[in-house]
Amino acid sequence: MTVEIIPITDKAELRRFIRVPFLVHKNDRTWVPPLLSEREEAFTPSKNEFLRRSEVRFWMARRDGKDIGRISAQIDPLAQKEDGPAIGHFGCLSAIDDPEVFGALFEAAEGFLHSRGTRRVHGPFTLSINEETGLLIDGFDTQPMMMMGHDPVYLADHVEAAGYRRQSDVLAYLLDLDRPLPKSARNMLERPLASSVVMRRLNLKDYDNEVRRIVSIFNDAWSENEGFVPMTEPETDELATRLKLLLDERLVWFAEVNGEPVAFIVVLPNINEAIRDLDGRLFPFGIAKLLWRLKVKGLKSARVPLMGVRKSLAGTVLGSALPLQLIGAVWPNAKKLGFRWIELSWILEKNRPMRSILERLGAEAYKTYRIYEKALDDGVAHLN
Repeated sequence: MTVEIIPITDKAELRRFIRVPFLVHKNDRTWVPPLLSEREEAFTPSKNEFLRRSEVRFWMARRDGKDIGRISAQIDPLAQKEDGPAIGHFGCLSAIDDPEVFGALFEAAEGFLHSRGTRRVHGPFTLSINEETGLLIDGFDTQPMMMMGHDPVYLADHVEAAGYRRQSDVLAYLLDLDRPLPKSARNMLERPLASSVVMRRLNLKDYDNEVRRIVSIFNDAWSENEGFVPMTEPETDELATRLKLLLDERLVWFAEVNGEPVAFIVVLPNINEAIRDLDGRLFPFGIAKLLWRLKVKGLKSARVPLMGVRKSLAGTVLGSALPLQLIGAVWPNAKKLGFRWIELSWILEKNRPMRSILERLGAEAYKTYRIYEKALDDGVAHLN
């Protein structure tokens, strides 16, 4: 049977689109099924500002009546450069190991992007670069942390067969909190900071403004990275809502200089550890298991999804010291809360200063995700 490509046009089809990875990963013990309710919310425009500001399309691949693949295509106006070609993104890529399926999916996504004037494609992003980023190319033997992707080993070969080439790699580092800190790291943490520098925890009484401070530093710190898209005010509000249930003020720290926040770190419990065997469902019994694991049993792993230092401090002694100081501030609190491992991700492969800090702490790069790019020529079919 030939592959049929189905555009997603209603909620019933969207639910099937969300479930495609459940088929693809059914024999993969390291994949963690996402919560179906959370994924439906992520693909709902009223709950995701990215979908409201961007042009986004979803497709499924079907053969003999069975859903066997999916892909998305996105055009984010905030990702465009005034002096460069129009840029589109692909994402949500998941399919069985079949070149015909991948060929049909990319034909649909690229055709749409080309018809909208796109001449260069980057990805995968699900859906924004500030959400799940990159394709897993190394580290398949361990479960993904929250908000991190997990892909079959064969996926990269199919992406490259479609003409995509490496743009950049991003890394996930794993820090074992039970390992003693190396002497060099201890010495650095024991050095007194200038009197103008204050380290402080998140103030939950000023929660909304604290989240705005985090986003302000993040947008500034990451602004010069290739492909960066700033978080908007509506996205900031959505982030504040999503994080509130997971945040512990002992695991969110700021560094202030003369009373102004200049750096931060956010550590979140790895929710994937708590939902790994729920098959994506909270009801009828999943919610009880989740709450017991979060509130009673406790989790052993956590992730740093957000961290940043204002670029005005880049290249300074203080700017180099603050990431280590922030991690050092979080470390004892994380241990008291029962965490054994913390993932710091994602880290740009070329970010040697940050990588050096993490390696000095004894962290190991244990997963690699690849961002691909491709130039579209005039031979691409125009699809609506």
